[in-house]
Amino acid sequence: VDVNALSELLGCPVIPISAREQLGLKDLQERLMGVDVSPWQPPYWCDTELSGREWYLALLSGHVSAQHALVLDQRRAQYAEGLASQVESHVGDTGLLRWTDRIDRIVLGRWTAIPVFLAAMYLLFLLSINFGGALVDFFDLSAQAIFVEQARVWYQAMELPAWLTTFLADGLGGGLQVVASFIPIIGALYLFLTILEETGYMARAAFVMDALMRRLGISGKAFVPLVIGFGCNVPAVMATRTMDSERERLAALMMAPFMSCGARLTVFALFAVVFFPHQGTNVVFLLYLIGIIAAALTAWILQKTLLRGAAQDLVMELPPYQLPVLRNVLINTWMKLKGFVSGAGKIIVVMVMVINVLNSLGTDGSFGNENTERSVLSQTAKAITPVLHPMGVTEDNWPATVGLLTGVLAKEVVVGTLDALYSSMGRAEQGDNETSSEAFSLSAALSAAWQTVPKNLTEAMANLTDPLGLSAVQEVDDPLAAAESQEVQVLTVTELQHRFDGTIGAFAYMLFVLLYIPCASTVGAIFRESNGGWTLLSVAWTTLLAYAVAVIFYQAAMLPAHPVQSIFWIATMLSAVILFVLALRWRSHRSGQIPINVRFG
Repeated sequence: VDVNALSELLGCPVIPISAREQLGLKDLQERLMGVDVSPWQPPYWCDTELSGREWYLALLSGHVSAQHALVLDQRRAQYAEGLASQVESHVGDTGLLRWTDRIDRIVLGRWTAIPVFLAAMYLLFLLSINFGGALVDFFDLSAQAIFVEQARVWYQAMELPAWLTTFLADGLGGGLQVVASFIPIIGALYLFLTILEETGYMARAAFVMDALMRRLGISGKAFVPLVIGFGCNVPAVMATRTMDSERERLAALMMAPFMSCGARLTVFALFAVVFFPHQGTNVVFLLYLIGIIAAALTAWILQKTLLRGAAQDLVMELPPYQLPVLRNVLINTWMKLKGFVSGAGKIIVVMVMVINVLNSLGTDGSFGNENTERSVLSQTAKAITPVLHPMGVTEDNWPATVGLLTGVLAKEVVVGTLDALYSSMGRAEQGDNETSSEAFSLSAALSAAWQTVPKNLTEAMANLTDPLGLSAVQEVDDPLAAAESQEVQVLTVTELQHRFDGTIGAFAYMLFVLLYIPCASTVGAIFRESNGGWTLLSVAWTTLLAYAVAVIFYQAAMLPAHPVQSIFWIATMLSAVILFVLALRWRSHRSGQIPINVRFG
């Protein structure tokens, strides 16, 4: 670029800078100190009438209402192109463009585009979830040691009331622990997404999947967040911010919670080992497919109701390939991660505080009743359990309901809750109520947290060919082996077999876990990326669909035993889903547009 010529054409000083190479920034800062506002305005601002060609382009793009903004953009582009033609000279670009074209013959080739895309998504998923996940235990255990256990010791030393200690340690500290546990995965996701963006591949990935995703009313940009959802729904929701269209962005937000994440897999693995010892992998894979179908159904319903309209035409400039700059990658990753912690983190902490306090608070007003029958959360679960009876959860199986309630906090908590409750019930029946307690040591806890890093990294390297973690679903025949494979107590396995209605009741419960309200972190992320209206809609739709699918499956399986009752429940659930969809359709007709404003940022 001829800087002097450009300065003469613009009538103002021109300072060449490069953020990529950190050139000219100091000179720019010095010049800005003495700058005043220029009264000059470019001439293209005056002509805002659309020509015939521009009108048809606006009509095809669905932006006729924004015709003046469109023509202003075009005038600016034309003016900039005119300036560029006078001051630019291309030296050495032909080699770069030639290599870009050669790479695109493979990356965008008719027969190679899909395999390359799947390989890129596999690597993104593998690195984000496996290697980012290898640090989750370290962050989780460290945060628990500092914000929960050590904080509890300090509060007790200060002789704070029991309720305040529980509120600060289990509530606030537990919320910070949950937020901290998501930092490695989300940070790794943003890191590798930024690398793909810097190289220029992400723009091409959207084009590759555009034809397939367009059938659901959204563009190809939605595919990447959905794939990420198989590892964790939170980064999947956060990844939707790369989408330009508000309508498609909201559709992807509503689809993401149905992608079966790694946390749900811990629940599926336990039930598969206990109830499906020889078909566990097939059962878990079926659940993944059901989640995909539920996401597609959600997109189709929204396209017919609240988010009517065709997918936006995908028109993008394909940038040349280039090596990412480490500094830019780290800065962009940090800014995105900071936005998650400061935005969604606040919502997560509040939700965790409520659940943990209810789990600790006893019906007699005492505290320290976590995962026991005496807690308010357990008593609430007992009151709710009859509602779950149509899907096979009996009243004496109230711990299953507690697991669902704590699963709102995080799906991986379900297994721990069931293990604590079922094992304590089993010990009570056997007359064994021994408990033990040890003094807490912060240094020992942090040391134990650090020791998980090499162990998890080794496992991540060993699982390079199994990013979904399906190898956790092993074939075992006896309760002891099942308990050892899933790291739960033997009493938990026997109680599960005793209290669930066989494989039918267990699979109905697994369906509910797959589809019901996403975890607190995902809810917080959805709120961060949209607003309260869409968050409530997501919670309501996922819960209704989960209950309907679980009830319909269980009642269909039990149809020979009680046909009248089963037909009644199946008809009731189908009617509820239809009425919900009709309500959405009525709402869309009433507003005539997307009903809820979206907040970006």
